[in-house]
Amino acid sequence: MSHLLFALLSLFSFPALLEAQWKLRENVYVIESEWNDDTPATRVELTCNTPDEALPVYWKKGTELKGTGKTLIAEVKEFPDAGNYTCLTANTHEIVSYDFFLITKVDSSGQMIRSILKSYKEPNRTFLKCEAKNYSGIFICSWMTENASPNVKFTIRSLEGSQGDVTCSSPVAHTDKSVTEYTVQCQKENYCPFAEEHQPIEMFLEVIDDVEYENYTSSFFIRDIIKPDPPQCQYVATSGTVTWTYPRTWSTPKSYFPLTFRVKVESTKKHKIQVYDAEEQSIQIPKTGPKDKISVQARDRYYNSAWSEWSSWCR
Repeated sequence: MSHLLFALLSLFSFPALLEAQWKLRENVYVIESEWNDDTPATRVELTCNTPDEALPVYWKKGTELKGTGKTLIAEVKEFPDAGNYTCLTANTHEIVSYDFFLITKVDSSGQMIRSILKSYKEPNRTFLKCEAKNYSGIFICSWMTENASPNVKFTIRSLEGSQGDVTCSSPVAHTDKSVTEYTVQCQKENYCPFAEEHQPIEMFLEVIDDVEYENYTSSFFIRDIIKPDPPQCQYVATSGTVTWTYPRTWSTPKSYFPLTFRVKVESTKKHKIQVYDAEEQSIQIPKTGPKDKISVQARDRYYNSAWSEWSSWCR
């Protein structure tokens, strides 16, 4: 894991026995485990949080007795080694303190091995994808897992240093066959659609699946993640004209936020597809067959945004 990420995560300030360990939050720690048979386990020193030095205590992990005394040296490498280490009093068996350990897999160069999430093919096989329908400062971030797991948990936030605060809703799951997609709606506070962006938004996603930990980042300007909704269109058969309106979700005024368009004609008889470019909101298409399919898509005219999805059939 890079030193830059350590600097960004100000919460990770645990004085570790080894550099391959850091504090995620109170009583929760992450162990970087090099994922091969030859690398030794990480040795972790645990201290029971009791003010009475003479109080006899013991340690358990689940139902397994791990040791006695205020200090315990645990060796953590595989997933069964991770989990909750609890310190209890020897006489009353009351819980005094606990430490929960997660494992993140790393390769020989120290880079995190990510396997919980499934990547999107576009853009650029990313794991955390964010898109905006307009310049309001509201955007949607999404990620996927192969299968829905009842134990998987997600936390998404913007890193410190991003311009303006970003708030996000709770993740919503959408399951389709073997893939589950999670989405959150985020909003950049005090965002001005008419001002130029100078500092990117840095989104940070943490994923915990039982005792496995991974994190993902996405850095972008709002202008770079714009993807309009499709236009609404109709076809006038008598004149061969296709007309359409701007998406209702697009930014206004449209004179300041103009779109450019493409019109697609699919000939079912000739098995041919023609695409026409258009700046205005109508185009005349000569000699279309009665069964030809017509649809329209849009993108920002002045900035190279993503094209919208194709609209529903115009006729």
